[in-house]
Amino acid sequence: MKAVEITEPGAMNVVERPMPVPGEDEVLLKLNYVGFCGSDLSTYLGKNPMVSYPRIPGHEIAAVIEQAGSRVPENFQPGQSVTVVPYTNCGQCSACKKKRFNACRYNQTLGVQRDGAMAEYLVVHWQKVLMDESLSSIQLALVEPLTVGFHAIDNARVSDIDTVLVFGCGMIGTGAIVRANLRGATVIAVDIDDSKLEVAGKLGANYLINSRTQDLHAELEKMTHGDGPSVVVEAAGNPITYKAAIEEIGFAGRVVCIGYAGDEVAFPTKLWVQKELEILGSRNANPSDFEAVIKYLKQANPDEKLLVSKIVSADEAPQAMKEWAEAPGKVLKILVLF
Repeated sequence: MKAVEITEPGAMNVVERPMPVPGEDEVLLKLNYVGFCGSDLSTYLGKNPMVSYPRIPGHEIAAVIEQAGSRVPENFQPGQSVTVVPYTNCGQCSACKKKRFNACRYNQTLGVQRDGAMAEYLVVHWQKVLMDESLSSIQLALVEPLTVGFHAIDNARVSDIDTVLVFGCGMIGTGAIVRANLRGATVIAVDIDDSKLEVAGKLGANYLINSRTQDLHAELEKMTHGDGPSVVVEAAGNPITYKAAIEEIGFAGRVVCIGYAGDEVAFPTKLWVQKELEILGSRNANPSDFEAVIKYLKQANPDEKLLVSKIVSADEAPQAMKEWAEAPGKVLKILVLF
């Protein structure tokens, strides 16, 4: 079968791989769309410490069931449209014992610690397969990336009395913006790209700030009447925005960190203590986040053109990744069609 492989940093190729065979508890999927994630870009750039090479990327999945193993429940039938929860969990570590399976110490995400879905076919355990015939193939491919932002908002316990600032309006930040809006919060979106801010506004952000052309602090002072936001979501993965999150968050606020910053970040500990901040990490997503995103896509049916920057074939994927690496700020989501 045809697959897209990151052979080494800076090198992506279309390769032939053996056809996978499902086990008794597994499902063979025929891929429709697979999205490129920011983690795939990091792998391509050689900046993902969790990856070894060569690696097939991809964990944002829209597929149909091709074949089910002998012990798979009968309701999993060939031809059904599905997406996939791309994480593993051991069930035994401290996170799993607390039912926080998304933070499993031994998690292996498709396309990161193990080969992913950027291929014509994929085998996964049936319990990781989510069926939904009411969503389009493109919507199914958007479920997982949106769940990560949804999970961050859940971690922050956002409600309708909160003002939520989101740094970074890529796909992860977009999910946070949508979820915060659904919970009735006032949402402030911050990015350095006007086109991404425009999308953020259409998907629920009440205020937009281009931190490259506007004074971030001055704008926030006006928008929050000097109090600062009650929640900040760091989805940019930049040392500058990590520092700004601590500086701009209001007293007794909550900071949720999703993005991986490439460099170490030094914080003024005085602000941590004076403001009595809660600083939280947010990793992957839980089953309830997948349910919430699927419900949102069904009910809101957002314009797919807002969220998808480009659709390419598998043969075009290496060039699309190269162009994304050269101008990452201009891309929200690239889907590869198999």
